[in-house]
Amino acid sequence: MDFYQTIVNQAANALDEDVGSGDISAELIAPETRLETELLVREDAVLCACPWVDEVFRQCDERISVNWLAHDGDAVGAGDVVARIDGPARGLLTGERSALNFLQTLSGTATTTRAFVERISHTSCRILDTRKTIPQLRHAQKYAVVCGGGTNHRLGLHDAYLVKENHLAAGGGIAATLANARRLHPDRLLEVEVENLRQLTEAIEAGADRVLLDNFDLENLRAAVSTAAGRTELEASGNVDQDSLAAVAETGVDFISIGALTKHLRAIDFSLRYR
Repeated sequence: MDFYQTIVNQAANALDEDVGSGDISAELIAPETRLETELLVREDAVLCACPWVDEVFRQCDERISVNWLAHDGDAVGAGDVVARIDGPARGLLTGERSALNFLQTLSGTATTTRAFVERISHTSCRILDTRKTIPQLRHAQKYAVVCGGGTNHRLGLHDAYLVKENHLAAGGGIAATLANARRLHPDRLLEVEVENLRQLTEAIEAGADRVLLDNFDLENLRAAVSTAAGRTELEASGNVDQDSLAAVAETGVDFISIGALTKHLRAIDFSLRYR
């Protein structure tokens, strides 16, 4: 399924959830009535979800016009008008909540990501997302992470390996499990999670593309960077927050994965004002 079709399906599902058998409130409005509106953001944020807003209103009524004054990835300030939306009142009112739900959620993800990215901008480390996403919004939230300046980890279980403790236990250890992974899918990124420096050395010798350092403290992160010496990428993970982020990045790891980007987000406040 391509990305555009994902947006179409998500918009349709959101409208089906909200509208059901019909918008009985919109029926109170005469069919010929039109509205001119402004879409405002009530707080500083990173804008994200323009394609979803466009698609929601397109499915409600193709005569609705959305004129964006800012675009996905743009920093916007409290009180800014980010779009003007005009068209038949019934369709506009029916789509309003679904459109704003996408906008507040994805802008929340993008805004949180930007805050993490900016905190380590003095390093070469990159912020990664995880699979800890809102159900059915995986593609959308990973798009929002990129809009916020972050980098996507694997999309799902199909496009890259992340070999964890239980995989290793069932698969015969690091060397055997990684060799089997290379045999089965040689074109996939091969990442393995380790819990200590000994396992890190084993993973490097087994040819891992990337090693996830699970809950390493700063001293051991620095030791891991020295041990790897550029032979494999290193990803730090586990209990990293805004306070500890910079120190972790400064150890020299290549990536830090942050589940909070997509699972602890706070929605951004938007509203639609009628002109």
